[in-house]
Amino acid sequence: MKYLSLLILSTASVAVAADSKVLELEYPPPKVTSTPAPIKLPNLETPNKKAPAINVPADVTNLAAGKAVTSSDPWPIIGEMDMVTDGDKESEDGYYVELGEGLQWVQIDLEETAEIYGIGLWHYHAQPRAYLDVVVQVSDDPEFATGVTTLFNNDHDDSSGFGRGKDPAYLEKNYGRLIPGNQAKGRYVRINSNGNTSDGLNHYIEVEVWGR
Repeated sequence: MKYLSLLILSTASVAVAADSKVLELEYPPPKVTSTPAPIKLPNLETPNKKAPAINVPADVTNLAAGKAVTSSDPWPIIGEMDMVTDGDKESEDGYYVELGEGLQWVQIDLEETAEIYGIGLWHYHAQPRAYLDVVVQVSDDPEFATGVTTLFNNDHDDSSGFGRGKDPAYLEKNYGRLIPGNQAKGRYVRINSNGNTSDGLNHYIEVEVWGR
């Protein structure tokens, strides 16, 4: 009986492994077009450090592709909100939306509650810079007043009012940031930022929400 139990467990483990994969994002080519401004942040991670790989079920897809995007800034300075989910991750003009200074957010409506395994996030990456107070949240409430799950928070001093975050600030690169979804469930994904180390503006190139 002991050996039979071990065989069943082993078979189940193989089946689970066969139904999962490492989430691999597609990256745009690296392109740096401007000199970086000095960056001094107490919570800045080691430059060029990539986020750890995430294992996900084999059937996850990018649920954000082509979905509607809204923001806290009704009149973006540059770009259109649909650029955030159009699949283009280049950092040149015409590929990103620029929101005003201070705390701003973009929000994606997945159209139904989903189980989220990973979120890919690209800010402007043609200049090495770090965006401030990046907070990624999921909820079924479009106002994010109730049932909010926070997946990432690098607001180390609670300057944006989300609580002190333990995640690091990071330099923007062409590979963006892959954030574990931890199987959080929600219909809406909201990403906050509060300017960057070069200026007070907020830029969003692409957001991918991998789930099912």
